[in-house]
Parts: sequence; C-alpha cells; structure tokens
Amino acid sequence: MPPIAARLNKALGTLKLGLPEGLLTSPWLLPLIVWLVFFWQLGGPPLYDLDEGAFTEATREMLASGNFITPYKDGEPRYDKPVMIYWLQAGSVSLLGLNEFALRLPSAMAASLWLLALWLFVRQRLDRETATVAALVMALSLEIGLIGKAAVADAVLNLFIALAFFDVYRYRLARLADSPRSRGLLWRVYLWLGLGFLTKGPVAVFFPLLVSLLFALTMGWREIKVWLGAVFEPRGWLVFLAVAAPWYLAIYLDNGLGFFQSFFFKHNLGRFGGVIHGHEGFPGYYLAMLPLVMLPFSGWLLAVLPALRRIWADPLDRFLLLWFLCVLAVFSFSSTKLPHYLVYGLTPLFIMLARHRERLTQSGFNRWLALLPALIFGLVLLALPLALGPLAEQADKPHEIALFELGREVLDGFYLLGMVAALVLLVSLFWAHRVALWQRVVLAGVIQTLVVHGLLVPRVFEVMQAPVKEAALLARQLDEPTVVYKTSMPSFSVYRRAITPDRQPEPGDLVFLRIDKLERLQGLYPSEQLETLFRRGAVALMRVGEPPAAAVEVPDHG
Repeated sequence: MPPIAARLNKALGTLKLGLPEGLLTSPWLLPLIVWLVFFWQLGGPPLYDLDEGAFTEATREMLASGNFITPYKDGEPRYDKPVMIYWLQAGSVSLLGLNEFALRLPSAMAASLWLLALWLFVRQRLDRETATVAALVMALSLEIGLIGKAAVADAVLNLFIALAFFDVYRYRLARLADSPRSRGLLWRVYLWLGLGFLTKGPVAVFFPLLVSLLFALTMGWREIKVWLGAVFEPRGWLVFLAVAAPWYLAIYLDNGLGFFQSFFFKHNLGRFGGVIHGHEGFPGYYLAMLPLVMLPFSGWLLAVLPALRRIWADPLDRFLLLWFLCVLAVFSFSSTKLPHYLVYGLTPLFIMLARHRERLTQSGFNRWLALLPALIFGLVLLALPLALGPLAEQADKPHEIALFELGREVLDGFYLLGMVAALVLLVSLFWAHRVALWQRVVLAGVIQTLVVHGLLVPRVFEVMQAPVKEAALLARQLDEPTVVYKTSMPSFSVYRRAITPDRQPEPGDLVFLRIDKLERLQGLYPSEQLETLFRRGAVALMRVGEPPAAAVEVPDHG
C-alpha cells in the first residue's frame, strides 16, 4: 500500500468505526438517502431552460387562465406532453406558492415513490437486504438524482412505468398459480398504463407490452397464453380508458386535432424518423452514455456482465434483462437521442446489480473497476475551472464566452476545497479493506451526491440560469410591456409571472434576449434608442426608446 494511502487508512480507521455492521442494508437508512438525493437543495437553484422553464410556464399559465385542459406556453398551445405533470405541479403551487420548491416537489415525490415501489418489489421477490441495496443504487445513480429534482415529467413517468412492470411480473406469478389476486393485479397494471399515458403518452404502454410479450415467448406456450389473456382482457382496457380517455376527449373538444397531430406524429413518431430540437446522436450513443448516467456504479455494472448466461437462466433476471435491452434497442434506432430516455430501462439494472453484488468480490482488479469511475468523475470536476479559460479563448460566440467567464468566477476556492476533500475520501475507499466492496461503491455514491448537488449544480445554475431569473425579476418590477427577441428561455416568463411574446420589439418595449442576438437588435434600432437595463452572463434586458425627434430647420431671414 502506498505510504500516503496507508496513513490515510489508519487515520480513518479503514472506515470501520464510522460504518456499523449492517448499516447499508438497513431500510432505516433509506429515508435519509431519499432526503439527501431528492429533497436537499430542491428549491435552491433557479429553473433551467428549456425543459423546466417550458413545463413550469405551462403550469403557471394553467393556473392563471383556469384552463386545466389545454396547456399553453407564452400564450401558444404546448403539445409536447399530456397533462398529468401540469396538474401535479399546479396542485403543488396552489398549496405552496409559485416557487422552485413547489414546482419540483411532484418530481421529488414521484422519485421517492418509485424508489419505494422498487424496494417493496425486491423485498417481496428476493429479500430485504437486496431490496435496500437496490434502492441505494437507484437513489445514488447520477441521472436519477438529477431527474428526481427536475420540474419535468420524467420522474412521474418512470414511477408509472416501474409500477406497471412490477405488477406485470406479480400478475404472471399469480396467474400461473391460479391465485384469485391475479384479476386485481391485472386491473392495477392497466391503471398504471393509463396514468403513464396521461403523463407521456404511448411510451408508457409500449414497453410493458413489448417486454412482457418477449418474456412470454422465451418462457413457453403456457406463459404466452397468460400474456394473451391479459392483453385481450376487455375490462382491463376499460380501466385504462376510464383513466386516460376523459382528458384526451376534453382536449379534442377544446382544441380539435392540434394536440393529436403534434404530440403523436411529431413528438412521438417524429423522434424516430427525424431529429427534434437538434438532439442527434450516433448509433452507439446509449452504450456510450450508460456509464455516465449510472455513475458511480458503472464499474459494478461491468463486473456483472460476465454472469449474463446465469442471469438469463433465472426467470426474474431474464425479465429484468429484457426490460433493459428493449429500452436500449428501441431508442438506439431513434433519430432523436437524449440521455434520459435510457432511464426507462435503468430500474431493472438497479435490481440486477444488487442481486449480484457478490460479483464485485471475485478479484482484486474489481476494486479498481468498481471505484475508478467515481474517482475519474471527481478529477474531471476538479479540473473543470482550469478548462474554462481555454474554452473561453476558443469560443467565438458572445454568449458562450460570457458563460465561460462567469463560470470561472463561480467555481471559486470553496468549490476547489470541497472537490479536494471529496477526492481524498474517494481515494481512501480504495484501501478500506474491512468494508465490503459494494458498500464502498455506495459510499462513493453518497460522496458523489454531495458533490453534484452541493457544489456543482448550484454553480452551474448560477452561471446558466441566475441571470435569467434576475432579468425577469427586474422586468416584473418595472411592469412595462416586455417581449423576448429570438431567445427561448421560458423560465423568464415564470419569474416575470406573465406571458412574454416572442416578436419583434417596438418602441416602449422591454426586450429580453441572449447577448448573441444584440447585433441583430441593433440592426433594427440605432444604439441611442437602446438602453441596457441589465446584462449578466449570456443574457440582457434592454429598453427600446422612442425615436429621437427630427431636427426642425429654422429658416434664415438674414
């Protein structure tokens, strides 16, 4: 052991004193982890654009207008998603006021219920310790922590997808055993499908149907008959329709075919045939993104891969593996690619990692394989302030240069000190031999969560979104006609608490814009007619004044 590591190991007592036996397998730890991951700093950072801004502005306008059927964003219908998330956010805002905490609370609660559903399923099918480990891996994974604190639809959708999958498997077992519980379980599956369809549409139904079909085909004719009986159960589809159909009928009566044409054809089918909002990726995009979204458990996942043959032989593992592989395959063929699409298939991986955690102890190499991803991620974050200077020098767009320069200001000494402390703790885990390796990776996840949500995210949002919020609050205080000019940052309207049309500004208007649009604005009006009220980071708030009075020529009578 290197001398420095040995001294550090001795100082920390190899973590033995601070890690009582059974602590990380105790379900009593989970409430603390849930609070840390999903609720700590929930209302701290400002809303981010585009996604949080778009969802929350639609919610704000829903409450302002009293129209709870058709979502609108800045006065125009928003057909990107169905209505469930707006209803949940509207209820939260009605109780707690219009603020970041209230707008994000439905996602945090949905993520918590998602984790609880996973824990209950794994405890029922396996054991309590494995259930607790699976829940810890889920909560501490990088992407889950991020979407669980985001005021968007993904945490709610993944809750309903997970509930549907868990009850599909429970129904299968009950039906094979001729249990009277099977009927209630089946109707519950259709309830989750209906709620998922109200949250994000066909994706909530497509994957449970596809995966359960493929699973039945691999298991034999008896299971195929169970699947056919479930899919062609009319009372189940009546439950689905009773949940989902009323709103879809209501929006048709309120808005005609607009929602159906935009949502189903553009935002669903269109994502496979074309690229939406520039989110393009290469064929292996999701395989490349998987280690990142699973941090710090990427090495743990690699350690489990050699056991795939044994995993396939077990019915539960086979079901979980097909769940993940179907999501991976389907979205790999999509032209539009976003990291959070992969989350639909991460729940089964959390269970598989927990179930096969002994794979981490089979060789000394796995210690490095298991812990190195967290260490590399920490080193990247430590080097981030050093990278911003060269990036600013290479950037040629004004708003990018401004962001890099502001980033250098906010990644301060406290950030560096915190990152160094986190790295010291991560390095110590390599030689904490008295602690099981999977427990050390979980501890790395706790350290990662503290770093990401305590150091990184607040500073990133300070750079990206705090100036937007400040400009919006100033515009709200001035209470003058305000427009957005060729800039899509809908959180501005949320903080201004008013619709902000995107149109060409006129004299007397306040103009919110990204600073790379200033040159185009100056092409419309002379500099003496434009007053800068606020400029920070990548955005500015301008006022367009009245044109100067024309000079009057006085006749010369001399």
